[in-house]
Amino acid sequence: MAVGIRLKLAGVTADQFDVMERSVDPENNPPDGLIFHASGPIDEGWGVIDFWESREKFDRFAQERIGPAAEAAGVSTEPDIKEFPVHEHFPR
Repeated sequence: MAVGIRLKLAGVTADQFDVMERSVDPENNPPDGLIFHASGPIDEGWGVIDFWESREKFDRFAQERIGPAAEAAGVSTEPDIKEFPVHEHFPR
């Protein structure tokens, strides 16, 4: 079953997130299991909303690719991660 993942990255700027995005390179190396991704500025820093095929696929991606990308961008704060069940989603 699909899961939604909401991340709050406290103190992260657009420039830092762009460094992370280039390091992760989702266009040329799509994450296994990612259904949908969107991000943007929030009051506390940067926010992300993703839908994944499973929590396990998100966790693997986070460990293997997000962690090193955050380190490369100088992001040292732990993200606030909330998981929520996805009842339905519609592909484009």
